[in-house]
Amino acid sequence: MAELMRLEMLDGRTLAVHCAGDWTVRHGMPSVKTAARHVAGQPAPTRVTVQAAGLGLWDSSLVSFVAGLEALCRARTIAFDKDGLPSGVRRLVDLALAVPEKTGTRRAAVRKPVLDVVGEGTLRAWKGAEDTLAFLGEATLSFLRLLTGRARFRGSDLLLIVQECGAEALLIASVISLLVGLILAFVGAVQLRTFGAEVYVANLVTVAMTREMAAIMTAIVLAGRTGAAFAAQLGTMQANEEIDALITLGVSPVDFLVLPRMLALMLMMPLLYLYAAFAGMLGGFLVGIGMLDLTGTVYLEQTRASFAFTDFFIGWGKSVLFGALVAVAGCMCGIQSGRSAAAVGNAATSAVVTSLVYIIISDAVLAVLLNIVGL
Repeated sequence: MAELMRLEMLDGRTLAVHCAGDWTVRHGMPSVKTAARHVAGQPAPTRVTVQAAGLGLWDSSLVSFVAGLEALCRARTIAFDKDGLPSGVRRLVDLALAVPEKTGTRRAAVRKPVLDVVGEGTLRAWKGAEDTLAFLGEATLSFLRLLTGRARFRGSDLLLIVQECGAEALLIASVISLLVGLILAFVGAVQLRTFGAEVYVANLVTVAMTREMAAIMTAIVLAGRTGAAFAAQLGTMQANEEIDALITLGVSPVDFLVLPRMLALMLMMPLLYLYAAFAGMLGGFLVGIGMLDLTGTVYLEQTRASFAFTDFFIGWGKSVLFGALVAVAGCMCGIQSGRSAAAVGNAATSAVVTSLVYIIISDAVLAVLLNIVGL
């Protein structure tokens, strides 16, 4: 900064501030504090003058510096001379200092009491619980209307959503499950090798994939892929007032928009679960024959012996439940979205988070219940 500003005392009572070079934000700006130390020094100058010989390009950084220096001199009743500056700088500095800041306009940071924060959080949680229960009630009534043939939605919409959350999600669900099977087999092999029981890697992968991991990983993939898409679609419709138009026409938005999405996910999740379970067991098979020197026949026989239809039906039932939860979370966040672009983005994010919370909580509850009944 030394080449931009130079301070010089003239006749012992006048402080000359020489500005040279390019005063732009990109090149950096000298601090007013440097000149302030000389203004407040002993002996204090009675006059401060600013000279601009050799000044190059300048922008608001020079105006800000000169305005701050002049305000400092006014506060200390020191004469300030800026005639050595370009006329444009002088006019801008005068304009900046013409109207002083009104006292009391700055918003002071107010820290809320702890009880206020807790109370507001409790009210938000209660309101969210009420909205969730209301939406679940409307979705249940919509299913009842479907059973009685009174639900109104287009079959073409259902087929399109089935394709989006089924066939188009098959690849990513299969890849994720294959990698999960590889990881389970590798971690299990490291531990079982200590006991010379590498063959039981097949049991570990088979039970884990059919009972838990295939359903959970598929649900997580669909929560990030399909649940967020549902929330974004319905949120955009809410912002464009398309949902209001359906209500005006006497069409239930839950029947027309939510019901086909819930049906599609509940139908496709079990099929994706089958592919995911097979892909996970394939990953374990690759590790078994590639790392553990097991023959394919031995691994497949161990897989067949450890496969239980009880585990399969538990995983299959979880997949249906998880599909319904992902659809509910995505559609609920989209229907309850605000009418701005930011609100639609927040709805998509909230849909993913809500889906994951629902999946983990429901899986934990099912694990406890199945343990109580002995399954």
